[in-house]
Amino acid sequence: GTLSHALSVDPRATPMIAWRWKVDRVVEMADLARKDGDDYAARVYVFFDVPAESLSVAQRARMKIAKALYGAELPTAAICYVWDNRHPAGTTAWNPYSDRVRMVVVRSGAAQAGQWMAESRDVEADYRAAFGVAGTQPVPRVSGVAVGSDTDQTAESVIAWFGDVRLEA
Repeated sequence: GTLSHALSVDPRATPMIAWRWKVDRVVEMADLARKDGDDYAARVYVFFDVPAESLSVAQRARMKIAKALYGAELPTAAICYVWDNRHPAGTTAWNPYSDRVRMVVVRSGAAQAGQWMAESRDVEADYRAAFGVAGTQPVPRVSGVAVGSDTDQTAESVIAWFGDVRLEA
């Protein structure tokens, strides 16, 4: 399941996101490079308010199709920080379902399962790196944050806990 919170935050004023998380286990069969392995013990999404008109025609068409299929608005851009099972921390990849969601492995493996881990990321810098935004161009406002676990592809089970999620200077 996923818990989300809508907001509107300028990433220049509050570029950092910090949180604590704990998982009981990793998702053994997950693989962030494959659609059938797109599962994570825990993930923290940061959504950005990118105007749809700034997307390519193909990207807008894919978003309309996804909305028709799934019945929900999809983010125009997001970074998804994950607790992965196999890829080392620091690994980044496009989500296998969308070139508008950049996956960033923050924690990896089962060695720290069962322990609370504190994380901090510079969302402004991560957005610039993911979407190729130069230092002189503004980064879009953060429009929401979501936390959760994901096991729908692998049909495994996992429990994830989150605490102290905050955006800060």
